[in-house]
Amino acid sequence: MLNEPTMDKLRELRLGVMADTWLEQNKSPKSASLDFDERFGMIVDAEHLARDNRRLTRLLKGAQLRISGACIEDVDAASGRGIDKAMIRQLTSCRWIDEHLNVLLCGPTGVGKSYVACALGQLACRRAHRVLYRRVPRLLDELALARAEGTHARLLARLAKLEVLVLDDWGLGTLKEAQRHDLLEVVEDRYGSSSTVVTSQLPVQKWHDWIGDPTLADAILDRLVNNAYKLDLKGHSRRRPDKEKKVN
Repeated sequence: MLNEPTMDKLRELRLGVMADTWLEQNKSPKSASLDFDERFGMIVDAEHLARDNRRLTRLLKGAQLRISGACIEDVDAASGRGIDKAMIRQLTSCRWIDEHLNVLLCGPTGVGKSYVACALGQLACRRAHRVLYRRVPRLLDELALARAEGTHARLLARLAKLEVLVLDDWGLGTLKEAQRHDLLEVVEDRYGSSSTVVTSQLPVQKWHDWIGDPTLADAILDRLVNNAYKLDLKGHSRRRPDKEKKVN
């Protein structure tokens, strides 16, 4: 086959999809009716799409979203939920990421805070942003372990480089002194350079008391709250029907 040397070079250049698409075109009678520019455009499009899909797969795997199937297009903006269509449009534009703004999702358990947070994380991955999901208790444990192992600064640097950090279950439990300082380090490193999505059962007005130390609370909230979209989700628990089905 006269094209084999070219096929081999494409694969050496890691352009395997281009090579495969070219091969398929050569086997298809329909391709004979296309001119060179059309065929070449289709080959390049196939390679581009494949790379986009691989990148998205890699970003989603790295994000570790708790609800992997969450999608912003499926978020229910029905009246009475605390989310309107205008807000969804603003968040879907991802300008909040470009402008390094935060998103704060508050409301009682089961109203869909984690789903919306994961949907925003998934959207950010689709826009080629680096994302990481963590429940706050787990993140604090990881930071404590990193301090004991001498990798604390490395972990903080990794968190700072993320374009979107999703912090779920903010406000659970009681903070220790070292944990307060860890939270300050995380939000300080990210302030003005990246975006953080936070979910909490506590209203924002009670976050200061939850943090405990007034000085640290002022510093943390100043970096987290003042430059943020705030959504107060309402309604009945969306988990309740599933529970009732199990009981019945």
